[in-house]
Amino acid sequence: MAVNLRLTPEMTSALQAEADRTGKSQQEILREAVVRHLHLVGDGDVPVSDRDRARAAHVVTPARVAYRRATPRIRLPKGVDSLELLDRDDRF
Repeated sequence: MAVNLRLTPEMTSALQAEADRTGKSQQEILREAVVRHLHLVGDGDVPVSDRDRARAAHVVTPARVAYRRATPRIRLPKGVDSLELLDRDDRF
């Protein structure tokens, strides 16, 4: 099946740069991206990572929202760090 894919100029130049860097064809890079995005693991042509296998098995799921910086829930007093809050004798 043939698919017509239109890319932005930025995507086109990034794809060309990746093809030059890796020595792979642009088609090969796009196929790998589609396989990974759709979690179609097990295809002998595309290397499968542990993350891809876990996603395909629904052991883990991708984040529902993009990364965002966490805000601290508490503020420690000046001069106190989290190590001092631990009640352990085995710290070094």
